[in-house]
Amino acid sequence: MASPPFLFLLLLLLLLPARPSAAAECRTNTTLAGFEADLAMVQHQVRGVVRIVDGCSFSVRGFDMLAGSDQVRWWGAAGDDLRNLTLGSQISDMPLNRTYRNESLTVRLSDSASWDQISVLAIWDKATASDFGHVVLLSASDNETVSTLAPSPGLSPAPAPAPNSPLKIGNKSQIHHQPTMFTNCLTLSPRFRLRWTLYPESDSVHIGLEAAVGSEYYMAFGWAAPGSSSSPMLNSDVTVTGFTEEGIPFAEDYFITKYSECLSKDDKFEGVCPDTFYEGSDSVGQVNNTELVYGHRSDGVSFVRYERRLVSVDEKYDVPVNIAKNMTVIWALGLLRPPDSLRPYYLPQNHGGPRETTYSYLSLNLSAETDNCLGPLDAEDKEDQDLIIAEAKTPLIVTSGPAFHYPNPPNPSKVLYINKKEAPLLRVERGVPVTFSIQAGHDVALYITSNPIGGNATLHNMTEVIYAGGSKFEGVPASPTELTWSPDRNTPDQVYYHSLFEQKMGWKVQVVDGGLSDMYNNSVLLDDQQVSFFWTLSEGSISIAARGEKKSGYVAIGFGGGMINSYAYVGWVDDNGKGHVNTYWIDGKDSMSVHPTSENLTFVRCSQENGIVTFELTRPLSPSCSGRIECKNIIDPTTPLKVIWAMGAQWSEDNLSEKNMHSATSNRPVRVLLLRGSAEVEQDLRPVLAVHGFMMFVAWGILLPGGILSARYLKHIKGDGWFQLHVYLQYSGIAIMLLGLLFAAAELRGFYLSLAHVKFGVTAIVLACAQPINAYVRPKRPADGEVSPSKRIIWEYFHIIVGRSAIVAGVAALISGMKHLGHRYGSENVQGLTWALILWILACALLVVYLEYMEIKQRRLDRSSLRGNWVLGNSEEDDSVDLLHRERTTNKIESHSSGIMEVQLEPLSR
Repeated sequence: MASPPFLFLLLLLLLLPARPSAAAECRTNTTLAGFEADLAMVQHQVRGVVRIVDGCSFSVRGFDMLAGSDQVRWWGAAGDDLRNLTLGSQISDMPLNRTYRNESLTVRLSDSASWDQISVLAIWDKATASDFGHVVLLSASDNETVSTLAPSPGLSPAPAPAPNSPLKIGNKSQIHHQPTMFTNCLTLSPRFRLRWTLYPESDSVHIGLEAAVGSEYYMAFGWAAPGSSSSPMLNSDVTVTGFTEEGIPFAEDYFITKYSECLSKDDKFEGVCPDTFYEGSDSVGQVNNTELVYGHRSDGVSFVRYERRLVSVDEKYDVPVNIAKNMTVIWALGLLRPPDSLRPYYLPQNHGGPRETTYSYLSLNLSAETDNCLGPLDAEDKEDQDLIIAEAKTPLIVTSGPAFHYPNPPNPSKVLYINKKEAPLLRVERGVPVTFSIQAGHDVALYITSNPIGGNATLHNMTEVIYAGGSKFEGVPASPTELTWSPDRNTPDQVYYHSLFEQKMGWKVQVVDGGLSDMYNNSVLLDDQQVSFFWTLSEGSISIAARGEKKSGYVAIGFGGGMINSYAYVGWVDDNGKGHVNTYWIDGKDSMSVHPTSENLTFVRCSQENGIVTFELTRPLSPSCSGRIECKNIIDPTTPLKVIWAMGAQWSEDNLSEKNMHSATSNRPVRVLLLRGSAEVEQDLRPVLAVHGFMMFVAWGILLPGGILSARYLKHIKGDGWFQLHVYLQYSGIAIMLLGLLFAAAELRGFYLSLAHVKFGVTAIVLACAQPINAYVRPKRPADGEVSPSKRIIWEYFHIIVGRSAIVAGVAALISGMKHLGHRYGSENVQGLTWALILWILACALLVVYLEYMEIKQRRLDRSSLRGNWVLGNSEEDDSVDLLHRERTTNKIESHSSGIMEVQLEPLSR
């Protein structure tokens, strides 16, 4: 047993900290420790200052970023181009899947990451291979030599470059000031911000204007003339910024003389005009007091940075800025008129709208530190690319060209153009075919894919679904290749067009719902014209849609002859606006009889617009399961599908009650002919089909069996009466059978051999029609006393077997036909007719049994009579007769008469 002092020492050793390992020391000797730089804004309004803390961590302050996907992470790469960034790796486990608003972070590198292997620190979305923002790392020795305002490397859309004049920044640890970063920020309106940084040593101020507006809007900011507080807009010195139609930013010095557009009157300008207009083009250098530094559009936000001299040489049109006192400033947002043949320059329109929203003025002191901009601007419409809406009969011209405004940087140098627009957003409608004329070169193969970066994902160990196109769809203007793609209801809402040979050359395809009639091959109105039913058959599955034609809380359709014992599909939208589609088995008329099922439904959607509920789904024709009730919900396209409908005020997933009962329902089912694309209302037995059934009963239930019975049991009648009866009954039965077949074919517009009734019927008809042909080619009957040849024997057996097989198949066709009518109409009349047919067949069978018994009995009597009277010379008529021709039926038998032979006895002595 250990002594207490020993235990105390052992416990002390355990509590003492272990010697730090190399990883725990965080590699404090890294040359990057203390490095600090701004994050380059590429997408998602990223801002922030990155500082390397030590060998295994870094910090970010003032961090802004709009939320991305769940796969956004801190990323390390060897360079900031597409190839290096895509080959990079995750360097931290910290997720970046939310919006950040002026936050401070400390990030620890993962154990496998090292600053020695990282040249670019980026915010990377692995799902779309997208760069949100990054920092190019420099060594400590460079900290003392580089100090400049640098545009974001690799930024797209392409920004206006900064001028070639380094800024004098005292803090040399700050390697690169990004043009999106400022020391002050003021919120002018919910969608417009003013940023600025003073540079007193150079007698200038850098101003940044950013607004969540479209590219066709201008952003204006400036100083009011001193002493003009009542009308600050007049005689004010403003800078108007914006973007040309080519996406090039501009910043122009304006002077306002009148509340109107810039107009020329008597060779003089008035209104909101550039300073150069007032003094002429010869004085541009003297009156233009604004110099563009940088500009870009990203995420639906316009951003322009420009430099303004605090004191200008232009004393007539520029207001001097005193940074030590409050001054009145004005701002405005509005539409920008593009140049035309009469006005070859961009002009701002009247801002319109209310004050504090599209224009205003306030007092501002540039020296007072201000930052009330919390978080990034978030535009409602972040898609800033050109939109092309595909039309059915107009081909889309696909070419390739240089990248200027690619929406998902980093990008290759060459990207796809559609109708001369760089990587536009393409919008297509389900059910409307789209034609591409591919002229992008032999090294660009167009395809539609689920992969957001393209370039044949299978080569990069990624999965994708290819909806159209491939390696063969490449061409040049002299020999274009056409690709036709028809998006259907199973196509996702968003796919991508790309090149199969290189990543990130294309962009998004928005797949929107067209009319349901475009999306589905067939449609019918159900009973009472209150619900429309749409469907498209595919191999092994069916896509279904149902739309109520009046306002309701839910729409339900059911497969069955009535509510009881039917399968129902219910679509509704809950209180949160989420659509649902559930399936049920109904075996009663109360809420407790509605049982949820777990059918394998895919591509399920439900929506409600103006109170009209529409739901869609895809399901297999035959469920791949066993045992459960939903496994019996089989759809046979060759059999009419009985469809009913119901609508009500509300529905819920659980705890159904009387409140969920329907308020409107169909009066009777509609039989939907899936293959024909039509429907018919449930009704009593249709007259044409009734005639078909009656004629087939007469043929197969009376005439044809009667002909066989006459040949079997009436040969004992003298002459050829039995033969005539046999032939007339058979030919009459065949004629009525063929006529009944024409009635059914005309009514149903064709046959589907998958039905049991059709299979039996066709078999019976073929066998019946073969009998007259068989009788025509029969071998000749042998003469009296001759042995029958083998051909004659084979023919007799074949004739008997085919005839009886035809009767069996015909009876089976009658029974299966009645069963099919019962499934089709479900009426009590059909059930009564079915039982009547069965009783008739049983009666005929009993008659045959009785006749066979009498035949056997007669044969026994004949044999007994022959044994007792043969010496008298009695002979019977030969029953081997001709079956078709009357002249062959006359027996020319050389025999003795049927009377008693006369025997003469003579004396022996004679």
